[in-house]
Amino acid sequence: MAFLTAVPYATTRPRAALKRWAIVALVVFTSNSFVGMSLSLGLEAPSKLTDEPQVATQTLGLQSTRPESGGFVELDGQFMVPYTATIPGTDVSFEMVPIPGGTFTMGSPESEKNRNEDEGPNVEIHIEPFWMGKHEVTWAEYELYMALDEAFKSLHREGLRKITEGNEIDGVTAPSELYDPDFTLDAGEGPRQPAATMTQYAAKQYTKWLSLIDQKFYRLPAEAEWEYACRAGTTTAYYFGDDAGELDDHAWHLDNGDDERHEVGQLKPNPWGLHDMYGNVAEWVLDAYSKDGYFHQTQLGLSKGETLTAAEAWRRAKKLYPRVVRGGSFELEPTYCRSAARFASHDKDWSIEDPNFPKSPWWFTDSPGLGIGFRIIRPLNPPKGRVNQESYWNADISRIRRDAKNRIESNGRGSWGAVDKHLPRDIEALEE
Repeated sequence: MAFLTAVPYATTRPRAALKRWAIVALVVFTSNSFVGMSLSLGLEAPSKLTDEPQVATQTLGLQSTRPESGGFVELDGQFMVPYTATIPGTDVSFEMVPIPGGTFTMGSPESEKNRNEDEGPNVEIHIEPFWMGKHEVTWAEYELYMALDEAFKSLHREGLRKITEGNEIDGVTAPSELYDPDFTLDAGEGPRQPAATMTQYAAKQYTKWLSLIDQKFYRLPAEAEWEYACRAGTTTAYYFGDDAGELDDHAWHLDNGDDERHEVGQLKPNPWGLHDMYGNVAEWVLDAYSKDGYFHQTQLGLSKGETLTAAEAWRRAKKLYPRVVRGGSFELEPTYCRSAARFASHDKDWSIEDPNFPKSPWWFTDSPGLGIGFRIIRPLNPPKGRVNQESYWNADISRIRRDAKNRIESNGRGSWGAVDKHLPRDIEALEE
């Protein structure tokens, strides 16, 4: 059984991060604390994409032999296992945990204490297998994406990585330098603390950048996928039961968080090995928020006449906000840490201290936006073709695209460049 020690996290700030890019290999870490899971779903092996440029066929985290220990998901003749990957060109790593496919009831029962109306009506959702970040994305990881702003500007001066009609599909926007770092970093900036204060758009652009340099498809979870992974097969208010008295063993929230973001992985994980699903930072999902809860999904299910998939249940955004944030945070009351609890974003209120016009499409400056982060997933069967992939990564409304373009082209804040697997090489060449 492969057992390689995880690479240490970075400790440098974004500007210094440029000096740390060097081509490195991926490593696999196949030990975890949760029990093996067995499913026979009749899934086909991931298909090679046909569009160019493309994310390569995925094999990391799949093996043909049954693991001797640790967590795994059994498919037809294959086993999904945990793995640790290193971001190409760096020494920064992240861990992914396999999540089995299955069907669950989304939302909370009317009898659940502290339940809100937007947690219903209950709807049955089918989930395909995926890997999920064992932890929330940390500053060590996110600062590499932040460093793209300086990197792209340097590359553009050399005539490299500029966006043209021929490579626009590979374009990723890099967030601007922080207007006032105190807004973002006051609650914690350690390399193993969760990154926070980013907009949903910035989080999605991070997943696009990571996917294109690592050649594997990563994205934010849909709301149904997030709740399914959080519950880990449970139906109680919390994955550990209904007794909120145990919450401090699992979550950093308003009553015990001491107004700061804590290093990931310090508290107990859920039954599938995921840490900080409750508290620390609340987590972006793909979905738009609606006060009517899952009424839209229940009506869609009735018209379809069968269980919805997570993709069908995904409520796509048609305006800037509100969007769904899950899990609660160190700034929020403990009740937001329940598995079914939902929180609505409010970009206007979360950007009051931002003096720029337009407001930053990448950063928030005000609470509770200071407690918003994210974690990533990697589907076993990624969407085929770049057009379908782009819907998970890019701005979904014209206002976000317009604001990002304005900030980059008119104000010189943030940048836009082409990303592929050779980007780390080009960044390394800047230093040489």
